Amino acid sequence: MSPLIIILLLVIFLIPVFIYNNLIRKKNAVDNAFFSIDVMLKKRYDLIPQLVETVKGYMQHEKGLLTSVTELRQKVMQDNLSANERVKLDNQINTVLQQIFVSFENYPQLKSSENFLRLQGAINEAEEQLAASRRFYNAAVNDYHNAIETFPSSLIASAAGMRRKEYFNIPDSEKSASAININ
Repeated sequence: MSPLIIILLLVIFLIPVFIYNNLIRKKNAVDNAFFSIDVMLKKRYDLIPQLVETVKGYMQHEKGLLTSVTELRQKVMQDNLSANERVKLDNQINTVLQQIFVSFENYPQLKSSENFLRLQGAINEAEEQLAASRRFYNAAVNDYHNAIETFPSSLIASAAGMRRKEYFNIPDSEKSASAININ
């Protein structure tokens, strides 16, 4: 066999291996971004019971919101959820938390409570960290989607069973809402 044929066969064999390895790196980058965001989410989930306990005496009319955020927190803390299911539940938690924060405006005595102000600062910090983590995660997901959907890597991704991932996003109903300042 001539050296040219050997080199050609080697190249034909190595190209799919390189493509597959690149896809695995991108998939792992998404997983890594999700696991780092998961740490931030846990921090926020740990703050939710404190938030509910602090505000429940003041917010009698918003008991439904407080119950809803507590139930969503319990669901998202289950170990058997997929990353996509966690993303969807966290998006729902974001919606309920924003509704709760809007309700704070109706309770001036709550807004002046020292415990509430400390908790509010901790939640603001957690939300800022989450926002940065979500941007990183969404960038990794976008890079992964580009890799699994472009030719020729799409052929290998399809054969390997690689599927789209969920983005962290803002529901359409909230995109037109004005920014919420909880300070």
